Amino acid sequence: MAEPPGAQPPDARPPLVAVAHGSRDPAAAAATRALLAEVRRQRPGLEVLESYLDHASPRLAEVLAGLDHAVVVPLLLGAAYHSRVDVPAAIRATGGRAVQADVLGPDPLLLDALERRLAEAGAPAGDPSTAVVLAAAGSSDASAVEGVRELAAAWRQRGWWAVVPAYASAASPTVADAVADLRRRGAPRVVVATYLLFPGVFADAMATAGADLVSAPLADAPEVAELVLTRYDDAVSGGG
Repeated sequence: MAEPPGAQPPDARPPLVAVAHGSRDPAAAAATRALLAEVRRQRPGLEVLESYLDHASPRLAEVLAGLDHAVVVPLLLGAAYHSRVDVPAAIRATGGRAVQADVLGPDPLLLDALERRLAEAGAPAGDPSTAVVLAAAGSSDASAVEGVRELAAAWRQRGWWAVVPAYASAASPTVADAVADLRRRGAPRVVVATYLLFPGVFADAMATAGADLVSAPLADAPEVAELVLTRYDDAVSGGG
């Protein structure tokens, strides 16, 4: 990815500290590292650091403690408790020298990444004979749930038979219920688009929802890395 117009020279740019939720599944950490490798590939020379809120190390506060300034980019698909409470708390605990960027979703680039993963699994983009379940982790935060619904509505305009939101926890419908409802409605083919960044318990559960196919988590899709850098640039310029 080309350097954006007006970007600071490499030695003046603050480090990008990416913070993921973290998981006990080692595959999640491996996927996080793969995503950050893609970020570095798209922006050579930018210092990109890995951190987690829970279950894995290094923790965000540990990484920030060794920096004079940084931009923290939450590797989260929605604005909820972690982005509103946990990340700001870690920044305050280390002297507040870091700037927090916006979360990644919802964003049209994520639709491109979702279509990439579905195509890899065997569902061509915008197939009018395919109904899609946009399967998110779920949240008790109403705005986060609504964000998934809005993304599903926008995605429907790309030609699919239908696109409906569903959730692995804390909201309804469940992924299995959404799959079953689409079949009752006569959908010729039902697929699950995994609206998760990384593998783990939720991704594993989506594989048993009864769909014709299930896409992989977004992880290191180039569009996700591009979005990470967009959030970083917005924060550096004061727009994040």
